[in-house]
Amino acid sequence: MEQWKNRVAVVTGASSGIGAAIAIDLAKAGMITVGLARRVDKVQALKKELPEKLRVNLHAMKCDVCEEEEIIRTFELIDAKFNGIDVLINNAGIIRQTALIDQDNSSLIREVIDTNVMGLVFCTREAYKSMEKHGRNSHVVHINSIVGQQHFCLLEYPSFNMYPPSKFAVTAITEIHRQEFIRSKHHIKVTSVSPGAVITDIFEKDIKDMVAQGPHLLPEDVSKSVLYILGTPPHVQVHELTIKPFGEEM
Repeated sequence: MEQWKNRVAVVTGASSGIGAAIAIDLAKAGMITVGLARRVDKVQALKKELPEKLRVNLHAMKCDVCEEEEIIRTFELIDAKFNGIDVLINNAGIIRQTALIDQDNSSLIREVIDTNVMGLVFCTREAYKSMEKHGRNSHVVHINSIVGQQHFCLLEYPSFNMYPPSKFAVTAITEIHRQEFIRSKHHIKVTSVSPGAVITDIFEKDIKDMVAQGPHLLPEDVSKSVLYILGTPPHVQVHELTIKPFGEEM
């Protein structure tokens, strides 16, 4: 991680769970880390988990990744304030527990797509503008899911409607980004990280309790995998990293 010291990282969905763990670890690694979230006060509170001398590395900004114009304004501000963006962690994501065949769920379906897919696309686009302008080695990491590789139909589980399709989209988008970055002639890597079951607040309490009863990962486990990816030398690109808890059956 020495190559990223004093460089600028942006983490979406940094208020809790995987995003919070990544923001803390990047700040500890010496990166100027900007945590984006709708609940910006929760990102500010993460400073308490850092050694006092490193708290200056973590910055909080309010941004709803469902709002394209808000993304544009926020990334322009980050670029101007911190002299560019070097690493983007697209972590923001949501699950909504409904079925596609239910008639009254249009708004929930759109919310999943707007957050998990369009938010990721627009954040990457705006980060790329900064990466292209400054011309430094850069890296984009998409926090994906194992359900973005193979959807497991478990009839006894509740339906999460568009969540698996949204993660399949991230898998495809990762390859598209890889090709587009190569064509751009800029040294920008992209990686998809696909965890198995992780205990986070993305789940409602009953589902979270159910996940906790089986093999599961912690947000810190996923964060450490992101540090590994960022720590690879310039000629190495980890395209896809799948991380599962030991004993997970899926």
